[in-house]
Amino acid sequence: MRIAIIPARGGSKRIPRKNVREFCGKPMIAWPIAAASASGVFDHVIVSTDDDEIAEVARQAGAETPFMRPAKLADDYAGTTDVVTHALSWAIDAGWPVEAACCIYATAAFVSAGDISESAGLLSEDCDFAFPAVRYGHPPQRGFVSAPDGSPEFLQPEHETTRTQDLPPVFHDSGQFYWGTREAWLEQRPFFGPRTRFIELPEWRALDIDRPEDWTMAERIFAANLKGDQ
Repeated sequence: MRIAIIPARGGSKRIPRKNVREFCGKPMIAWPIAAASASGVFDHVIVSTDDDEIAEVARQAGAETPFMRPAKLADDYAGTTDVVTHALSWAIDAGWPVEAACCIYATAAFVSAGDISESAGLLSEDCDFAFPAVRYGHPPQRGFVSAPDGSPEFLQPEHETTRTQDLPPVFHDSGQFYWGTREAWLEQRPFFGPRTRFIELPEWRALDIDRPEDWTMAERIFAANLKGDQ
């Protein structure tokens, strides 16, 4: 059995009620729920929340809310791994034979069913975790900071004259979802390392929505590229 766990607490600070705010015609959380359901790889799609309104919206969107998250896991300091292991432990205690779980962020409107399914296929005896990542647009090895006198100072001076095409690509986490085996989540194994794999997403599909202007830009990009594919 494989389950999706969507953490969605009620105390969003930078954009209040972000999880249930309307985004391109639906509550934000409805988009990742729809992608998880459409992927066809989950036996259950559950939302872990401490908030009654979010729970109701999640149920209307097709997810399950079989428990309410305890307050100690709903403050600003609660980590994703702790929230996932709590939900996974609940599922196991309920008798669900869970083999793997995918944590999908409630505001990951750009997540696709295909990416979820593709990443699921990476899990194996040699792979604990899988997630989507994005390539940096410009090689960070050629990045610089401002020196105390205001002059540009290379972070890696040895690459000052290296051609950008000769530098290996560098990636960053897209912040959408994370697959993990049952044992990897419960044992809180290291996420980065030889037992983790990733797929690559295009840069425009990995947007942080932290400010009102981010929200506006994300809606424009989403409506132009993805809304009809969900």
